[in-house]
Amino acid sequence: MEESLDNALEKRQRHSLKLRRLDGEAEAHLVATACSNPPEGYSRWTLRLLADQIVTLGYVESISHESVRQVLKKTNLSLG
Repeated sequence: MEESLDNALEKRQRHSLKLRRLDGEAEAHLVATACSNPPEGYSRWTLRLLADQIVTLGYVESISHESVRQVLKKTNLSLG
């Protein structure tokens, strides 16, 4: 598709669809889970394990480990 020179030079607005993945209650459960003992066979919680657990508990249909990391970072919680 060809556009005019004016259209090419105009700055386009970007529409970001950043959806909040967890509400306050789900975030609280995520933090509580991260502070609890890890599942049997693991020495600590990983971001992927936490994401899977939050889905298993039914707080969200799906969530990425990156979203989990952002929530924990926001609350200054470290898994290390």
